[in-house]
Amino acid sequence: MRVEARAPRRGSVVWRYFGDARNMLLGPPLLVLQVAHPVVGAGVLQHSNYREEPWQRLVRTYLSLSTVIYGGQRGAERETARLRRLHETIRGVDDQGRRYHALHPEAYLWVHATLVQGGVDAHRTFGRPLTDAQTAEYYADMRQVGLLLGLREHHLPADWASFRAYYDERVLNRLEDNQAVWDVIDSVRHLKKPLAVIPSFVWRPVGAGAGRLAHLVLVGALPEVLRDRLGLTWSPEQERRLRRFARVVRGTMALVPPPLRTAGGRMAARIVTARADRRERHDPPAGHDRAPARLPAG
Repeated sequence: MRVEARAPRRGSVVWRYFGDARNMLLGPPLLVLQVAHPVVGAGVLQHSNYREEPWQRLVRTYLSLSTVIYGGQRGAERETARLRRLHETIRGVDDQGRRYHALHPEAYLWVHATLVQGGVDAHRTFGRPLTDAQTAEYYADMRQVGLLLGLREHHLPADWASFRAYYDERVLNRLEDNQAVWDVIDSVRHLKKPLAVIPSFVWRPVGAGAGRLAHLVLVGALPEVLRDRLGLTWSPEQERRLRRFARVVRGTMALVPPPLRTAGGRMAARIVTARADRRERHDPPAGHDRAPARLPAG
């Protein structure tokens, strides 16, 4: 009998830490980790416009993740069902002749896993590391999020120790160097203007500085084995620069009350939920006339 997955509870470890603004700093390395998986990389190359609209894609991803974490049970179920429907059509053959489908559990789990690990890594790097008890609770709740996404019980590692063993094995044996990885790295190093109205002479120095900093975080936060596989260098001086930046972030965020650190995510969830409610009121059958796509059991 399938147990109903639950959305994160108000006040839980996931609620308090996953949407922390500092987590966004690890967005670039998480995206590299995701597209280094051959299925994800092929799907992004052939079905995504992230190279032309990186900021729009970032906003959509932020809104979606925020809704799953802070949208309550109904909001999370509705958003995860939408994500599965969206990924149904993402399939094809990659440049090595391998067939892929975005809803393949192995690839779908990997994307979820990067988000799970990213939340822990962000607080270890830019804040206060989670305790062992907090990490165990955090993983248990994120495991429920995985079930909401459509993964099955047997897909998901049972506890944090099992998850860490799975994660390290995937990095070591499954991730690869591909074009999507280098497209992401290039887009981070050479950030496009987020808004067309920003004058180029204003954005040029701002974008260059932000790109260098984002690239520093990207390379420094990648697992060493993947960094070496991609031929990315990491020097003691880069390590010192990353640590200095982390200290600045840590000190600045210490001045921000904890509820405000997740305020953006909670506000995003309210906006998405309100929009979805309005759509359902105007067109009720669209939200209820078909079952959401499920991931295969394999």
